[in-house]
Amino acid sequence: MARTIAKDHDQKREQILKSAAKIFATEGFDRASMAQLAKECGISKANIYHYYDSKDAILYDILDSYLSELRDVVLSSDVAGLAPEDRLRRAIRNILRAYQGADHEHQVQLNALSALPEDQQDQMRAYQRDMVRFLSDCLRGAAPEVFGDDRAKLRAVTMSIFGMLNWYYMWNAGAGAEARETYADVVTDLTLKGLPGI
Repeated sequence: MARTIAKDHDQKREQILKSAAKIFATEGFDRASMAQLAKECGISKANIYHYYDSKDAILYDILDSYLSELRDVVLSSDVAGLAPEDRLRRAIRNILRAYQGADHEHQVQLNALSALPEDQQDQMRAYQRDMVRFLSDCLRGAAPEVFGDDRAKLRAVTMSIFGMLNWYYMWNAGAGAEARETYADVVTDLTLKGLPGI
């Protein structure tokens, strides 16, 4: 007879992913052990294996869940009908807001994505490309005269914006929604107007 799924299966799985993200972010994926994960989760190692057959499977699920949800939030930004500059401002705000509460997952993405098999890395990069394309479109719309047909310049500026947003958690850990919105505006103004516009 097949084993039934516990009522709290999804909740336990989410707890494992959150705890694993913390351990992978603080200890490093290579150094983290299943015993550490079990201790952080407050459950037995055998119980973790009931949900995941390996540390690699946990890493994949952390990154797939985090990046697919992040991509969905970013791409569902309600920017239709806004002026081009406002569209860019809202997109940058939404990206930074979407990062809130996911510092460990974000660190795992930055530091451990390369531990996945190549096909799984490709899947994660596809999520990232979707977000880059969305921000690039907003950026080109806000300053078409700057970019023209220069795709290299557009990519450089787009990735520079992501660079500013991606490392925000390093020097402003625990920033709330208001601080994130203020910083998003700084990034937008710096991008569109340079230092005199801040």
